[in-house]
Amino acid sequence: MSSLPERARSRAQGATLVDVEHPLEPFWRGIIAYRLLTLVTVIGVTAYHLRTGYERPSAAVGVLVAMTLWTAVTSWGYLGGLPGAPDHRGRLALADLAVCVAVMATTPWVVSESLLDSGGPGMGSIWTSGAVLACAVAFRIRGGIGAAAVISVALVLSKERFGSLELGDIQLLVLAGLTVGFATHVLERTAARLRRLTAEHAAAAERERLTRSIHDGVLQVLAHVQRRGAELGGGATELGVLAGEQETALRALLTGPGTTDARGRRDLAAALRILASDRVTVSAPGRPVELDAPVVDELEGAVRAALANVAVHAGPAARAWVLLEELPGALEISVRDDGPGIPDGRLAQAQAQGRLGVARSIRGRVEDLGGTLTLDTGPELGTEWVIRLDRGDA
Repeated sequence: MSSLPERARSRAQGATLVDVEHPLEPFWRGIIAYRLLTLVTVIGVTAYHLRTGYERPSAAVGVLVAMTLWTAVTSWGYLGGLPGAPDHRGRLALADLAVCVAVMATTPWVVSESLLDSGGPGMGSIWTSGAVLACAVAFRIRGGIGAAAVISVALVLSKERFGSLELGDIQLLVLAGLTVGFATHVLERTAARLRRLTAEHAAAAERERLTRSIHDGVLQVLAHVQRRGAELGGGATELGVLAGEQETALRALLTGPGTTDARGRRDLAAALRILASDRVTVSAPGRPVELDAPVVDELEGAVRAALANVAVHAGPAARAWVLLEELPGALEISVRDDGPGIPDGRLAQAQAQGRLGVARSIRGRVEDLGGTLTLDTGPELGTEWVIRLDRGDA
């Protein structure tokens, strides 16, 4: 039964997950609040100028009613609509932009020339800038700038003039679209990082729990079976190889990151580092080498198979070195040992006898990924497997 602090931490982690899964919700709620406030402002300004500033006061009132109804529709839609329904807020933002242009297009028909000449607002006024903010949240920087351009053109055409007042409005529209679009982009990237860190934290906590429950003696027994199998030869060799594979897999489970981020990517460098031991040295770039998770799984499996062959054919005391390099447009992994090397024709002979360990575990994995596998071996030279994979294939 979990303790109260542990349950409290779980609830806190759950709340964090909800926040990072929906990072843009505060922006949408802010747009709704902005829309309501600007609607009240436009209604007040229109009521103030209704008798003297409008050619058709009844039409102005009708446009205000339409704006009010549309504000209710967008408020419901920007909140997410029905629970569990698909997110159509991007399409709603585009529809919002079209409605705002239509409202502004009524200006020459509703608003008097004298009011416009005196610097009065056209129909919609500041309310129409809400569509710019919505497009910026839905489509980031490009959406914000594009919507600001559309509203700016509609502003100039509807008022049929372009002066310092209109220029100032256009500058504010562009600035708002750019700022909100950039802030949305940054917040979304930050949320993605938080999701990844949360997943890594959860995986680390689970590994810690497993480490406490599995005694280190299990790993020692598997390592002993692997060494004795290689020494005894014959049927015991296969048991030794299996024990070695299970030891590596168990160490990977207990110590390796093994986490896949929200994009389905894994760090190949981290996956290879967990293969290091007192007999295996792993060198990899200090920064993450991210590839699709299935690709990392196959490459990690190929390297494990190569290391298992080192234990079997080079002897339990042999050392091995794993090197991961990032080349221009490609990745290269080399697995080298200081054993006696593979005699000429040994691999072909093993394949003819039906022993396809190398072909299936190493060469088959690499070829399935579209990569190439080369072997450099000889008496007193040891053995080196080189896996090369184009980044385009990865």
